[in-house]
Amino acid sequence: MRTLVVEDDFTSRLLLQEILKLYGDVHIAVNGKEAVAAVRAAMDADEPYELICLDIMMPEMDGYQALDEIRQVEKEHGIRPAAGARIIMTTALHQVKNVAAAFYGLCDAYLSKPIEKAKLLKQLRELKLVE
Repeated sequence: MRTLVVEDDFTSRLLLQEILKLYGDVHIAVNGKEAVAAVRAAMDADEPYELICLDIMMPEMDGYQALDEIRQVEKEHGIRPAAGARIIMTTALHQVKNVAAAFYGLCDAYLSKPIEKAKLLKQLRELKLVE
């Protein structure tokens, strides 16, 4: 499974990377702009990401904007929404409006920080990314 972890916090980034590296290649981006560029490069190389863990609160470009642009890049490459990368939004924000905004932007799941390994793996199983 090719994964992109988009997280500006070093500790959160390291935690996700450690958990997910057991399932395949894990690439890192520290903000939304880097994430969009990484997704575009992966698509152009015909090696799209299967999973993107995307923080909401980041500098330069937040997770909502990045989510929108990532889905646009997929659309430009002829990938319909249901066939694109599985995107899990991660955040310390626990408010209902944040969850609703994430799903409105076509994310596939939402996890609150601190990320718990068991909850992440459960979500990956539900998304049929791991067994």
